[in-house]
Amino acid sequence: MQSTCKDCDLWSCALEYCTNISQLDNLNEILSGMAISEEEASKDAARFGNLFERLVDDLTGDDLANPEIKQAALRFKEVLSYNVPHGKRNRGLSVISSFRYLASSSQLTDANLEKAMVLGWCVELLQSYFLIADDMMDQSKTRRGSPCWYLKVKGHDAINDSFYVEAAIYKLLKKHISSEPYYVNILELFHETNYQTIVGQALDLMTSETCEGDNNLDRYTQERYDAIVKWKTAFYSFYLPVALAMYMVGNLDKDSHENAKTILLEMGHFFQVQDDFMDCYGDPAVIGKIGTDIEENKCSWLVVQALKRVSTEQRKLLKDNYGVDQAEKVSEVKRLYRDLDLQDVFYAYEEESYERLMGTIDTRSGGLPKDMFITYAKRIFKRKK
Repeated sequence: MQSTCKDCDLWSCALEYCTNISQLDNLNEILSGMAISEEEASKDAARFGNLFERLVDDLTGDDLANPEIKQAALRFKEVLSYNVPHGKRNRGLSVISSFRYLASSSQLTDANLEKAMVLGWCVELLQSYFLIADDMMDQSKTRRGSPCWYLKVKGHDAINDSFYVEAAIYKLLKKHISSEPYYVNILELFHETNYQTIVGQALDLMTSETCEGDNNLDRYTQERYDAIVKWKTAFYSFYLPVALAMYMVGNLDKDSHENAKTILLEMGHFFQVQDDFMDCYGDPAVIGKIGTDIEENKCSWLVVQALKRVSTEQRKLLKDNYGVDQAEKVSEVKRLYRDLDLQDVFYAYEEESYERLMGTIDTRSGGLPKDMFITYAKRIFKRKK
């Protein structure tokens, strides 16, 4: 029996046209990957923000009603409210936008969008848990324009608070996602990403360690820097949000995930280089923190680039001043960076890397929508915070 598109909607017409599973796969590609309007993105962001308090209630409501643990629940409610919702939320929002790009029309339901938002907040919880701990390890002073949590609570209790924020991820997943066929995939992805980020943090900390009077600059290699960025930042900041959306729409294809990972790890590297540059040259009022990479002896992109360009005399100056928490020493390092024109080196890198990233998107996106990756790349290109 024949029918025309005049008598049915696009979905039913296309289903009648498709006669085998490969055609159905093609149909999903046709009906997904559509551009997201600014109005949709704005509504999603507002709804995402409004969902947070409801999730806090999910996490603390029963415990607040239990006299035995009410005091702890009040503490944890404050931990969540202070540390989680005040960032740019790019990682969480990327889960939602990725789901919109990847989902078929039948998958784009209100209920599924809310699940994507729950997963988005789980990514934000992961980010916050690491930042609470990272700020303590680095002895940072501010985060997102406010005192770091460990300074606000004035004690090592912040360590336990970071454990709670991590545990909150799995509590939300069980409540909101456990009935879904992709639940196990997402659980495993969060565990794997958590491990990857811990490994990256270990590399970062070990590379930054100093022995009294012996600052070994040989540690700051391009290879070590690339490893730190990949493991500490790129997996959880870029691959995780997109992979979550891929699992939501039923994409378990290993090649698709590898292609997405290749693109997104490269994007994460680009992002971290920008972060390192802003740590030295950014306005604290804009980026929300005071840069301390020089004082903390970090394996930063800037010091790696400096070591590729220094003379013997300049290398000694860097060795004597890098990693020392004294204003005059930091100024000496920044003066050396100016002498080496590292700002211009960065601007050239930014342009070249963006073009290279566009090439990777073009060749590795496969059946995934190129517009999704291009949108994310444009979002971070020439960012100021």
